[in-house]
Amino acid sequence: MNILIDTIRIAGFRGIKNLEMSLPRVAVLIGTNNSGKTSLLKALQLALGDYSRYLSEEDFYIGTDDKRVPEIFIDVRLVPVGNDGIRTKIFNEEWATEFGDKIQAEVNGNQFVALRTRAALNTIMGVFESKRFTLERWPDLETWQTEKIKETKMFTRFESMPFISIEAQRDIHQELKERSSFIGKVLSSIEDEYNPTEITALESLIKKVNDETVNKSNVLLILKTHLEQLNRSFQGLGSADITPFPKKIRDLSKHFSIHFGESSSGTFSMEYHGMGTRSWASMLTVKVFTDLMAVKHEKEAKPFFPILAAEEPEAHLHPNAQKTLYSQLAESKGQVIVSTHSPYLAAMADQSELRYLKKSSDCIVARHIGLQLGPEDRRRLQREVIHSRGEILFSKALVLCEGETEEQALPILFKKYFGNEAFVLGVNFIGVGGSGKKYLPFLTFAKEFSIPIFIFSDGEELAIKGLKKSYEKVFGETNITKCPNITILDNTDFEGYLISSGFKTAIEAAIKELDGVDAIEKWIELKHETSAGRKKTSEPPCSCCKQSIYVDVFRDYKSSDGYDKALMSILDSSKPKYAPAIADKICELDPEYLFSWDKIPGNDNGILIEFLNRHFTIEWIKTADIEKIDGGRAIKVSTGKNNLSLSLNDEKTNVDLKIDDVRTYKFIAKTENNKLNIYIEKFPQKVIELFKKIKVGVVL
Repeated sequence: MNILIDTIRIAGFRGIKNLEMSLPRVAVLIGTNNSGKTSLLKALQLALGDYSRYLSEEDFYIGTDDKRVPEIFIDVRLVPVGNDGIRTKIFNEEWATEFGDKIQAEVNGNQFVALRTRAALNTIMGVFESKRFTLERWPDLETWQTEKIKETKMFTRFESMPFISIEAQRDIHQELKERSSFIGKVLSSIEDEYNPTEITALESLIKKVNDETVNKSNVLLILKTHLEQLNRSFQGLGSADITPFPKKIRDLSKHFSIHFGESSSGTFSMEYHGMGTRSWASMLTVKVFTDLMAVKHEKEAKPFFPILAAEEPEAHLHPNAQKTLYSQLAESKGQVIVSTHSPYLAAMADQSELRYLKKSSDCIVARHIGLQLGPEDRRRLQREVIHSRGEILFSKALVLCEGETEEQALPILFKKYFGNEAFVLGVNFIGVGGSGKKYLPFLTFAKEFSIPIFIFSDGEELAIKGLKKSYEKVFGETNITKCPNITILDNTDFEGYLISSGFKTAIEAAIKELDGVDAIEKWIELKHETSAGRKKTSEPPCSCCKQSIYVDVFRDYKSSDGYDKALMSILDSSKPKYAPAIADKICELDPEYLFSWDKIPGNDNGILIEFLNRHFTIEWIKTADIEKIDGGRAIKVSTGKNNLSLSLNDEKTNVDLKIDDVRTYKFIAKTENNKLNIYIEKFPQKVIELFKKIKVGVVL
């Protein structure tokens, strides 16, 4: 390999305000849509390839003042590396000759080549221009755009470092018709493969095939006879010749076709194949092109290091094909930068190859997994997150919970609360399969890639203790009971919380719907007084064997809390089965009466104030003034500094709550006995607490 682009800096290009990113030999760019992946590839193409001819006004970054920046900056640093990919001190002889006086050195003697691209509008010519320079040193990040550095203009690109861009939309069938495509470039050199004697011999064979094909076809003979009448138009100076096959070797590329099939006797032209096969074939021709270029440079004793940039190479391919394609790309010569939305492709990459891009405020930022992680943490992260949960690589936010019930139920409740599927809004719910250490790889992943993370935890003492230990290992000392992204149940698990919080009827309805109307009674009769295992006692160990003392435990479903225990046991027997049904039943519950619109202001003031304070933690509301406005269609609650409003829609079916002019809640309105009553959805309060935190933290 011998060289590497180890760093790129971009300023003022598309959505990138100011970005520095390190690059390994193989870099896999991941992130949500509109996070800057394509922009980074195009910036590289502008710096190293031919994108300058496509440059337009739309490529210039628009600042917060709604004005476009006047100039685009792109800096690229090339460094020498060994066969292991680790940076070395000096360039080898080949590259030292290639780069010449463009090579600079740091104080410690480490060599590098720094390239700068500037792009701006030529106001005289009315066109956009880009210019390339070498830099006498690599500037500090804080001042890299403004620092005065000697720039030496470059008049040509490095032929030894071709930039090869593979677009997201590619089709081998169409590319066969284009001489500028990679397959077109490969085929255009066919004539050079033969000497004059071979060309004459091959063209003689082709002539025989053409003559025989025409002479044995009545249709072609008649066609030839009629076409020969063209002679009359040219005073007998013309000649018509029918050539079903290319007449000249130089014309082979014009008639070239590719057939593919499961066997040599069952192949079909590419035009009859699906886009997956055609796209993959196009990718492979790029590899052929680079291999041929490598051979050419080797013959000329010149170094060769292509930069291959592929946008969404997984397009149209099934998962296994995507994995194979990644391996083929990773094995390519030179440096490979791939943007992808495929969890399968991303899961194939080494952690050090992943670059996570995200939009933050008015700029794009890049993250990667730090070197401070130990080997075991890296293995766990790869095994339990990247390889097994690749879809979370593209999340806007993660919600971690302990068990299967929460993982199944919370997305359904999320849809009810937000009116959208969680995945549509970029939120992923993950059951970590336990507590304590089970959280670690996901917490590590979220921190390294700066992805907002929320936790919905059971409230037992051991669960809280384990969560705190894992959370603090990643994020440092934290009071998790007051953490804005953590919701903890009160001394119970999720199933116990639902039973104790007024949702027992939803659980009963779900069990009866799935197992029959008498399922709960049958369970109690069948399981009552049966063994529930053994329990360790607090008695001293046995004096003889020194073992702890255990006692048998029997199920008691007929005591005061026995029925609730039976419900818990039923749910524990098959959590994935019951969880979605319970969530659906909760979503179907009738709304709960809150207050009368006609009694505000008035007797129901206290109910409204208590609800708003409890659900939205609005302390100032206790001393606020409450009045009707807008002809009785709105309620205004305000102090000198703060205000909120409840606005009735025209149909008198909904009421929107706005706190400081931001809508935060929707009530249900019903006209009953000539009175307008206000209801709220019956929903688990701890779940609402979680969703409110997500709404604030992710800005949904």
